[in-house]
Amino acid sequence: MRRVGAAILWLWIAVPGVACSQEVTLEARDGALSISGRILGYDGTFYRLETEFGEVSVDGTRVTCTGAACPDIDAFVPELRISGSAAVGDILLPVLLETFAVRRGLSLTRVDSADDTTFEIREEADGAILSRVTLTLSTSDEGFADLIADEADLIVSRREITTDEALFARQAGRGDLTNAGRSRILALDAIVPAVAVGNRVGTISIDALRAVVSGEIVDWTDLGGDPGSIRLHVTDPGSGLLQAFLRLAMQRGEVALPGGTVVHEDDATLAMAVAEDPAALGLAAFSRLGNVQPLIVAGQCGKRVEADFLTLKSEDYPLTAPIFLYAPMRRLSGLARDFVEYVTSPAAQPVIRRAGFVDQFPEAIPLEAQGRRLAYAISSAGEQVSLQDLQRLVEAMDGKVRLSLSFRFEGGSTELDAQSRANVELLAEALERGVFDDRSLTFAGFSDGAGDALTNLSLSRDRAGVVRDAVRAAIDDLDRDLVSLETAAFGEAMPMACDRTDWGARVNRRVEVWLD
Repeated sequence: MRRVGAAILWLWIAVPGVACSQEVTLEARDGALSISGRILGYDGTFYRLETEFGEVSVDGTRVTCTGAACPDIDAFVPELRISGSAAVGDILLPVLLETFAVRRGLSLTRVDSADDTTFEIREEADGAILSRVTLTLSTSDEGFADLIADEADLIVSRREITTDEALFARQAGRGDLTNAGRSRILALDAIVPAVAVGNRVGTISIDALRAVVSGEIVDWTDLGGDPGSIRLHVTDPGSGLLQAFLRLAMQRGEVALPGGTVVHEDDATLAMAVAEDPAALGLAAFSRLGNVQPLIVAGQCGKRVEADFLTLKSEDYPLTAPIFLYAPMRRLSGLARDFVEYVTSPAAQPVIRRAGFVDQFPEAIPLEAQGRRLAYAISSAGEQVSLQDLQRLVEAMDGKVRLSLSFRFEGGSTELDAQSRANVELLAEALERGVFDDRSLTFAGFSDGAGDALTNLSLSRDRAGVVRDAVRAAIDDLDRDLVSLETAAFGEAMPMACDRTDWGARVNRRVEVWLD
């Protein structure tokens, strides 16, 4: 084999085991070099080959392909394979594909089979197929397995990738799927404790919910209800919703569920079963509550939070569960890249909301609508928070509205969490489109109450600066004469939850955005 030229070769992570049955040879048009290997894919421009050098991508416009497995360039139709959660994908992806096609003046044809669903995106005028999108949907677990095995180009997941899955992905040459550039947030959902209508229990604490799931609480009297055994209802752990709950509420990857737990295949089935079972306590999806009665979630310090669109968007609701879209470290076809950009754009947000999920479009919350928040802040203020601190806070908020975007951090770091990274992109895009021209945005930092008040004030100022700088960095060209990005810091002056719990302290360590 001749020397491989860097001008047309993009070398990635090694993948062992070249198979000869699909071997092709790519040769530069000037004959200067050639490379052989098993063809893994072709996106209309680039070939992907498994070679003795590892997995490589080669610009197809600069080479010729020889071998029985070479694609027919003239008849080639780019394909996009999407795997993952059926609970999300079956509902959300078809409507997003349809609106994506309509916005581009294209038509969409659906073909169902026993194993999957294929959508053909066609030219409206002559019916020519531009792309095929195949949905093979089951669970989040299966989605990651398909991505690692190179049987999917994108996956939809109700949870973040696990440490083991990330390791397997790197070993298989799929890149670092924990990298921020490998995932996006498609929509928001939440885990909502739910009961049948008529159940006397209306509120449950995070601690009590953990105790029910782990089998420590088994009778309704321990929750303030009528005597009787609690029957826990959950969805298939592989679907991702229960896994998200374990991560958010219990800080663990798995738990032994109590005897008699009812496991359902999907969210709708769970909601119907809970609605008909007076003894049921279900971990339901916000997007598919049906006729159940959702419970209000309470913290140790008495803070009560209902699951609604605003509390999910702002992450004030402690069991908010983002829905992720993961991609491996390789090229997608042009139309596939356009689709990924569309589903996370402002244009797709109304579609996501109509499908029953929580969109990410920023909403304005006026000061008048934040009375409960302020009341809790005053009643929960620590000894180091003075009346002057609270007065400064209210004065700073006066005349401003709070955007529903909030920014929070990974534990023990200044690294933004997954939803916050998505919020940076959303806010940056809104600024680029001129949504906030001639306005002033204040990034207001807050802390938990652990430690010295002055130190916490400094930490909250630093966090506000981190978010502001991240938003600035995400904007190609910000005209500072048109929009002002300011920071403010209030330390522990307005807690949203109880510091005595891990999730409460995390909720309090946040940066809000106030619009003048």
